[in-house]
Amino acid sequence: MIKENVAEVEARIQAACERAGRRREEVTLIAVSKTKPVRDIYEVMETGIKDFGENKVQEMCDKMEMIQQPLNWHMIGHLQRNKVKYIVDKATLIHSVDSLRLAQQISQEAQKKSVESNILIEVNVAEEESKFGLSTEEVIQMVEEISKLPSVHIKGLMTVAPFTDNPEENRPYFRNLKQLAVDIAEKNIDNVTMSVLSMGMTGDYEVAIEEGATMVRVGTGIFGARIYSK
Repeated sequence: MIKENVAEVEARIQAACERAGRRREEVTLIAVSKTKPVRDIYEVMETGIKDFGENKVQEMCDKMEMIQQPLNWHMIGHLQRNKVKYIVDKATLIHSVDSLRLAQQISQEAQKKSVESNILIEVNVAEEESKFGLSTEEVIQMVEEISKLPSVHIKGLMTVAPFTDNPEENRPYFRNLKQLAVDIAEKNIDNVTMSVLSMGMTGDYEVAIEEGATMVRVGTGIFGARIYSK
């Protein structure tokens, strides 16, 4: 079933790219494997996918230990400062940087381990109280401050749009994030590129692609419903 799901998601990404006049290569599909067993990840890997997203540091580290093949692991969940040291040299990209203090911790740990850390700034475009992320007004100042930190490189922006049955309702949020990225790119801040827009999940990734997403995070659409242990 998983391989059929991947094929379905791939077809939808392709169609969304065509509607938006974009090339398929412009969009990275991240398979969100949180709560899923390693055997499911292997099945997805057989389809050629190399990018996987995890929400929890411990789960990501455990899976990396079990799966020795070189994959791109994305930390997409809220990251606590005391957990940074465990993943700073493991995550290909940290999507969820939402404060200067977290960025400073990443910088500190990256220097200790002599690595460079690529990050995205998480923006709460819809201003939902239940979600992490900066308000759109705070982002530019935060980018300017974080850009000065050693061993940390801002690659773009990320958002988690509201959960909705109608993906069209999230189009304005994706459009706003894209515009914010354009505004930041125009400032030509050292150590900042806006090449990555991580937005769109199982329910709305097609709309996100039409609005400029370069990474979509699809979990349920690939693996089926999540498994939460009691």
